Amino acid sequence: MGHDRVVVDAVVFDLDGVLLDSEQAWDEARRALVRERGGRWRPEAQRAMMGMSSPEWSRYLRDELGVDMAPEDISRAVVERLVAGYRRHLPLLPGAVEAVRALAARWPLGLASSSNRPVIDLVLELAGLAGAFAATVSSEEVARGKPAPDVYLEAARRLGVAPEACVAVEDSTNGLRSAAAAGMRVVALPNRDYPPAADALALAAVRLGSLDELRPELIERLDRPGA
Repeated sequence: MGHDRVVVDAVVFDLDGVLLDSEQAWDEARRALVRERGGRWRPEAQRAMMGMSSPEWSRYLRDELGVDMAPEDISRAVVERLVAGYRRHLPLLPGAVEAVRALAARWPLGLASSSNRPVIDLVLELAGLAGAFAATVSSEEVARGKPAPDVYLEAARRLGVAPEACVAVEDSTNGLRSAAAAGMRVVALPNRDYPPAADALALAAVRLGSLDELRPELIERLDRPGA
């Protein structure tokens, strides 16, 4: 083993699009509010908001889509709709629970999500995964949302692990850029409905077709030099 080997000390997951098939749910909750408040939806809105923190997308709904409410009220209204939907049906991706449990048995896990804090806590509780994560961060708790590295850097800080000793699991353009900018090795699980940009995908050390491939052996391969 070379001296340049950096051992993996933690794994940090994204939530939306990695563990949860949720972009559709967010999309519907936001569209409904825009429609009710006399705003105008734009075709590019969904892609534009992927990875934004709640203060960022709430301002986008107000400034770009014409929702005549204070950003914090916009955020609250959208989250209430989303949470009500999740309580009826939680859209976990196939293999999500198994992948988290398999990796949690080996490494401390973090979560770095653009979702609001109440959404993160509810999802983990409903999925029975609250105990699997040693640290969870919402991008509303840091200065900037993805693609800035803030949420991943904060997850590493709360885990007490250097960012370069973390592996991040991401699905979107902004998420991949965020994790890479934090200095983490990135596992890409490309979002089928909103495929990441080629240059963002190129930042990943490995690409997976499904969560079934996300196993301890795969993570172990990443801490070998030249892997």
